[in-house]
Amino acid sequence: MLANLFVPRYEKKEAVKDISFSIEQGEMVGFIGPNGAGKSTTIKMLAGILFPESGEITVGGFVPYRQRKSYVGSIGVVFGQKSQLQWDLPVIDSFELLRAIYRVPETVYRKNLERYTEMLDMGGFINQPVRQLSLGQRMRADIVAALLHSPKIVFFDEPTIGVDVVGKETIRSFIRELNEQDNVTMLFTTHDMQDIEKTCDRLIIIDEGRKVYDGTLPGIRERYGTTRQLDVEFSVPEQIEPIEQVEIIDLDHNKKRFVFESHSVAINDLMNRLLSRYSVRDMNISEPEIESIIRKIYNGEVA
Repeated sequence: MLANLFVPRYEKKEAVKDISFSIEQGEMVGFIGPNGAGKSTTIKMLAGILFPESGEITVGGFVPYRQRKSYVGSIGVVFGQKSQLQWDLPVIDSFELLRAIYRVPETVYRKNLERYTEMLDMGGFINQPVRQLSLGQRMRADIVAALLHSPKIVFFDEPTIGVDVVGKETIRSFIRELNEQDNVTMLFTTHDMQDIEKTCDRLIIIDEGRKVYDGTLPGIRERYGTTRQLDVEFSVPEQIEPIEQVEIIDLDHNKKRFVFESHSVAINDLMNRLLSRYSVRDMNISEPEIESIIRKIYNGEVA
């Protein structure tokens, strides 16, 4: 309203509400939620950029927002939409600057630089100005920049956003290898569930500032992904009799889809029924993709 130009109205909103979790050394944890759920706010509090109005945060023995100067030397942070590299300088010059800022010993710096450059295949562009890099190249350089001082905890906020398929797989492979070899603790926020599925063993989901799930990827399938579908190709056109608690969908070329809940219908019983009564050529059963399960959680379609 025009009146708000003269008498503005303000609405206070809680970004996070009593979120509580702990992460052990060496864990790789996905931290996801819809836009506005409070993911980035939580990451910024864990990184010491923001401070909470209530509650407590400890990371690696530090209280991030109180001991920020000593704390930042033990963590690495990668923001996919904000680079810490100097735009007009060659990548290597940004690395040298960060070495000085973090006071990384020369031997440690050289060892990490050589190792990460090889692992992420950066030799061809490490001497180029950052402004000349593709998005995938810049993201690889940003990840190395966050790791040169050998942090034991790394926070990733959309580390593969906008990166092509090949670049994403390179980054994911590097992250897995770093975790396995160096036991680095990692917390991801991302909208790309492939990032989570290919790197993380644990998943935390928040929505409207609250935690709604904390567990394994198989666990979320078991809890929320109970829908199954059985696609059947018949040798001849078949008229299937109704089956209790099973939705039957006609597909092309003598194919039908049987959709059901795994806790209500036994798949073996359903398959035996079809095989004994009809001329079946082929069968294929599938579980819902993790992305569809997450979407249902976001939309409030599952309890």
